[in-house]
Amino acid sequence: MPEAFEAPWPDRTGDARDARDAAPDVLDAQESDAARRRRRAQFLRELHEAKQLRDRVQPRRARAARMRQQMRMRTFRW
Repeated sequence: MPEAFEAPWPDRTGDARDARDAAPDVLDAQESDAARRRRRAQFLRELHEAKQLRDRVQPRRARAARMRQQMRMRTFRW
């Protein structure tokens, strides 16, 4: 096999690893979970802002949607 295909990152050796590699599953799971929560919170903020903007620029449609929601809640059985 040619030398170029031996390792994808020739400058990284097996012993020169990050400190996080001691327990990668636990730290990566916590980090990815926190990152997921941050991304989700950002998405929900932007979604809420977009809905508010839509309600401001289309007041008739927003009022009709509110009326439909009220009707759904009135007819909902607990």
